[in-house]
Amino acid sequence: QVQLVESGGGLVQAGGPLRLSCLASGRTFSSYAMGWFRQAPGEERELVSAISWSGGDTVYADSVKGRFTLSRDNAKNTVYLQMNTLKPEDTAVYYCAAKRSPRLSGTWITYDYWGRGTQVTVSS
Repeated sequence: QVQLVESGGGLVQAGGPLRLSCLASGRTFSSYAMGWFRQAPGEERELVSAISWSGGDTVYADSVKGRFTLSRDNAKNTVYLQMNTLKPEDTAVYYCAAKRSPRLSGTWITYDYWGRGTQVTVSS
């Protein structure tokens, strides 16, 4: 069993930065692909970014390319989502997810473990 705990959410002005962290329990973290998804009220859950077990492969939603950077530190069982130039449309609950496979996926249903989410609110 893997437990995921997100942190770093909050209220930020448009144009500002925010960094989300996801701490995972368990010894097999380094063999899991990880992802960040978000869900705004009335919207479906969508991929923000995902990363392979080694960090060598990443994928980003078109809406965040060039603004967000996903990285991982397997020694610390942590993934980081650096979010820059935030926009009001980035407002959502952000969820960290782990997939029992080293290969990344952009589809939320393929992920096996989920955190409880952290709220990100961007004011205009």
